[in-house]
Amino acid sequence: MTEPLRATVLRREDVDLHVLDTGGDGPPVLVLHGLAGSAREFEPTARALAPDFRVLLPDQRGHGRSTRRPADTSRAAFVADAAAVAERVAGGPVRLVGQSLGAHTALLTAAARPDLVERLVLLEGHPAGDDPEGAARIGAFLASWPLPFPDREAARAFLGPDLLSASWAADLAEGPGGLRPRFDADVMQAVIAAADRPRWAEWESVSAPTLAVFADTGLFTEAQKDEMIARRPATVRADLDASHDAHLEVPDAWIALLRGFLAGAGPGPGPATGPAEG
Repeated sequence: MTEPLRATVLRREDVDLHVLDTGGDGPPVLVLHGLAGSAREFEPTARALAPDFRVLLPDQRGHGRSTRRPADTSRAAFVADAAAVAERVAGGPVRLVGQSLGAHTALLTAAARPDLVERLVLLEGHPAGDDPEGAARIGAFLASWPLPFPDREAARAFLGPDLLSASWAADLAEGPGGLRPRFDADVMQAVIAAADRPRWAEWESVSAPTLAVFADTGLFTEAQKDEMIARRPATVRADLDASHDAHLEVPDAWIALLRGFLAGAGPGPGPATGPAEG
């Protein structure tokens, strides 16, 4: 039986941040999940990296077992949370990894707190702002869930057969009458709406060695990917044969990329790498 990761709660102002920790003496790696996700979906990543690294998996505010309805859902609040986990749980600089919205947070953290970020990995993240109408669509979809679900099979039947839906279903919490997500739809809409403006200046200011990982059928066009790398040519690029949730779909290829880059002592190879097959 797999041993559970150690859990701790970090209090920051009016928010409790729930953090899973593999422990160990290796270099600390802080991993930030995406919108409407939780630390749980990155437990396989954490276990694969241990014991070479000490991996920290926070539930970001509004998600998972952290404070469900924070008063502040700004990008600055998420950045301050990530910095607090690095300083107060890891005890200093970390190798910072993020996926989707978590990648956006990681990028902004690396720009705002270069003293805390030794290396940066962005999985399906981009500095371009999100479409405000997209935030409304996401909020409407999450609000459409027929809650509570009577069981996980009913949740899967509604959510669909893909791996992200399976992760959502597995993470549902038991409550009165059935199962509910560990987030509120209106909070998720507010969180993603806060990422509505481009962050090119922050991206171009990042000084940490950076790996940008894109999925072949992910959220971004080739033009968007090319622009991101062109604006910061020192960035290492890699591509995975997967969709937006590549860490769930091709975990072996994802871990191979991640482990290799996190273990590096220098800025890494040139501006791009070839595709890694899943």
